[in-house]
Amino acid sequence: MEELAKSNNMSVSSLHHKFKEVTTMGILQYQKELRLREARRLMLRESLDITSAAMAFGYESSSQFSREYKRLFGKSPLRDIRDLRKGFRTDILENGI
Repeated sequence: MEELAKSNNMSVSSLHHKFKEVTTMGILQYQKELRLREARRLMLRESLDITSAAMAFGYESSSQFSREYKRLFGKSPLRDIRDLRKGFRTDILENGI
């Protein structure tokens, strides 16, 4: 953070404030959301299991991962992925995608 702030002629505090102004979330919250979205993508497209996704994205346990996942997406990882796959299959059948 210090290096990034310095390279942009800002203090670390200013960088945090500007980042939140632009993204409406803090840097750590933004990073967490990116990790969870990428984990979701891999679970959906690569059939990555919850434990592997949790470990691959730096979570200490699958339960911690599942809690944060549910907080962001509103469903447990298993239910979310199942529903997304079901919705995708329905779209294919209905729309010929």
